[in-house]
Amino acid sequence: MVWALQGKAYLCSCMAENENFFAPALESWFADNARDLPWRHTRDAYKIWVSEIILQQTRVAQGYDYYMRFVERFPDVQSLASAQDDEVMKYWQGLGYYSRARNMLAAARDVVARFDGIFPHTYSDIRSLKGIGDYTAAAIASIAYDLPYAVLDGNVYRVLSRLFDIDLPIDETAGKRYFAQLADTLLHREHPGLYNQAMMELGALVCLPTGAACDKCPVASHCAAYAAGTVALRPVKQGKVTVKHRYFHYFVVAHKGNTWLHRREGNDIWRNLYEFPLIETPDPQPLSQLRCTEAYRTLLGDAGSIKFLAPPFECKHVLTHRIIHATFYVVEVEAVPAALHDMRCVPWSEVGEYAVSRLTDIFLHRCMAGLWNCLPQE
Repeated sequence: MVWALQGKAYLCSCMAENENFFAPALESWFADNARDLPWRHTRDAYKIWVSEIILQQTRVAQGYDYYMRFVERFPDVQSLASAQDDEVMKYWQGLGYYSRARNMLAAARDVVARFDGIFPHTYSDIRSLKGIGDYTAAAIASIAYDLPYAVLDGNVYRVLSRLFDIDLPIDETAGKRYFAQLADTLLHREHPGLYNQAMMELGALVCLPTGAACDKCPVASHCAAYAAGTVALRPVKQGKVTVKHRYFHYFVVAHKGNTWLHRREGNDIWRNLYEFPLIETPDPQPLSQLRCTEAYRTLLGDAGSIKFLAPPFECKHVLTHRIIHATFYVVEVEAVPAALHDMRCVPWSEVGEYAVSRLTDIFLHRCMAGLWNCLPQE
């Protein structure tokens, strides 16, 4: 292995020369190049926590406005803990991965119950909160309280694997354990929060997954992968993600100025969010085929005459392990089908007040943008 032959000796020589040989250069670069972000102007652990959770699976450009709205409405852990679930989900709408919001709400209520509404000050207590893993706990502890815990996210994995030209897979137990030890060894213990942010920023702005800007890297002179020409090969990932395709057919039912929404239940990524009546099929199905299914007859079989008001609207939502293909049919019915009686009847003017699933949110934004002018109004 490259690491076995080269990386360990390289690391030992660097560490012998300077316990943290690149921290000064890294932190100096960060001072000159860091993005001006609101959560970097506070030591409030609550707000740092909110920013970290929002930025999981979310780009900074998208997460920025969500963060500002969220902390304006819920400025502290007490205000979040006392909020209604539906309101929190509404503020989260559009960010996806809604389990993050559910976990935040549970954690906030736990802080109130166990810590008298004061965000915990130790790594172990922070780590005990729902939805907070090793990375998030380390980020909060180091940035808010200057506790010496190294962060290890995708950016840091990439920087370290290239800096020492390590070919250990980052998605296997041995690799994860080794990188955790390496990150801890290199941590600048006098300024752990500053150092952690600089490492993550370097990965986000310079040491990119593709097209790394090595000519702008403040530690390129120390980078083993740069010297060996293996930057594009690092980090190494062993496993392959199996992607499952799912096919959703939504029926936006219109009748006398109203439509119907149902709330998703069970252990689902969109649990407790609202969406239009849904038929899921195991494979793609055109409307002509869908109309012959038992699910279609159950949903609209007693609706009387059905008028399709516009061409189907198609979109897809790409997640880590699945791709959801959605088709929305806007239909006006003569009578309200029995299948809708257990769903929520909502005037068109109030649909936007509900916290909805990501796909439904995409559809509604297209409607509200004037792309669909077919919705009947009473």
